[in-house]
Amino acid sequence: MTDQQRASLLPNLPAWLPPLIDAAGIVAAFLLAYYVRYTLQWLRPVGEANRAPFDPFVGYTLLFAAWLIFSLQPRGLYRHVRGRTWGSEAIAIGNAAANALVVVMGVSFFLQPLVFSRLLLVYGAVFSVIFLAALRLIYRAIRARLRRRGIGVERVLVLGAGEVGRAVMRNILARPDLGLQVVGFLDDDPDRSMSDIGRLRALGSFSNLLPVLEEEKVDLAIITLPWDRHTQILNIVRACEHRDVQVRVVPDLFQLNLSQVQVENLEGIPLLGVKAQVSIQSSGRILKRLMDIGVALLSVPLWLPLFGLIALAIRLEGPGPIFYRQARIGQNGRPFQVWKFRSMVPNADALKAELIAAHGLDPRHPKIKNDPRVTRVGRIIRRLSLDELPQVLNILRGDMSLVGPRPPTPDEVQLYEPWHRQRLQIPGGLTGLWQVSGRSDVPFEEMVLLDLYYIENWSLLLDVQIILRTIPHVLFGRGAY
Repeated sequence: MTDQQRASLLPNLPAWLPPLIDAAGIVAAFLLAYYVRYTLQWLRPVGEANRAPFDPFVGYTLLFAAWLIFSLQPRGLYRHVRGRTWGSEAIAIGNAAANALVVVMGVSFFLQPLVFSRLLLVYGAVFSVIFLAALRLIYRAIRARLRRRGIGVERVLVLGAGEVGRAVMRNILARPDLGLQVVGFLDDDPDRSMSDIGRLRALGSFSNLLPVLEEEKVDLAIITLPWDRHTQILNIVRACEHRDVQVRVVPDLFQLNLSQVQVENLEGIPLLGVKAQVSIQSSGRILKRLMDIGVALLSVPLWLPLFGLIALAIRLEGPGPIFYRQARIGQNGRPFQVWKFRSMVPNADALKAELIAAHGLDPRHPKIKNDPRVTRVGRIIRRLSLDELPQVLNILRGDMSLVGPRPPTPDEVQLYEPWHRQRLQIPGGLTGLWQVSGRSDVPFEEMVLLDLYYIENWSLLLDVQIILRTIPHVLFGRGAY
């Protein structure tokens, strides 16, 4: 089965079915509201003489359902929009439900029914929001499960591997929920066209476009070329459309990411402000620092006993120091000493260069499977990332953060290209997108792309999501060695 055939298996529901499912969910919500109001009697008791059947509320239920569904239609909730978050959908449902509730209340005011309960309508509106939001969460889970099996994943070819092209690739890597897979990229620059970026394959120059479209079974081509090459862009668009490949063009805007652009309005005239670098704003840095200190201190009862147990295990295993200190590079190139539990033999650093050469590793991010330097205790604590527990002290000192790029060593930084150094704009982290995306299995340049995505899109919510995603990766030892 081809990838395009597998993609077609992702359920594209008939246009009438999602609104019908929502209507059924709203009816179920109002039936539950009736049960809560007249049987459970939350908030306000109901006398036996005031009990009523559900029949008088059927009309209000149908009116609420119709108004809510028609309100959701122009908001785009009945069509798939790539990148839209579940939170934005839940907020849209909540706003539409509030509008529908006002309409139903207004109708009841004019009709003045003999049997009526405004509290039941409020319950029904709240339960409708919960039910409809839950339905969308279930559908997202189904789509995500299918995509993990390769069903419904669109194969993407990126045309241009400059700053804009790398921005596109790092956003796709960081958002697997988008259902996109980069099969590779093309570029006319000889250095770029022959050099893979991590696991993202360099497929040659633009002269290879037609065979690449066929061989890689491309579903979507994303063009990231500057506008002064508009003739070439049009030729690429025609070639892709002739082969039924979707095309999207990214406006380069001085080769900057959109997060570097500020838009203002001067009486209808758009003004674009440009920032030379993208980083976390000062207010965000303060919030991030407060969260680091708070989590580190609140978790003392958890990590302090582990300190003692791990230290005892290392001491009983044999001679050598319990802790291991190593020079690392932090924010803006500032060096600091990182603390870890020793997980290797005492002379491990002396053997490092020899092992890198023997295994043909990338010296910018050398990770060795079945490393002979690792001790028996070290193998256990490395698998669970417990060797990094003393870095809590680095976090409290401000050298590191809970979430951020992996802090590199000085010799690794010496091998960086200019665009790699952008990952040093913020403090290194105990965990990060690189860890929850595969840990040691992630190649260096792919890790840099993920780090830059994190810097450009930072929020406290993103930090919380990464921390929560780290837990199963640590418990199951995914990509740890």
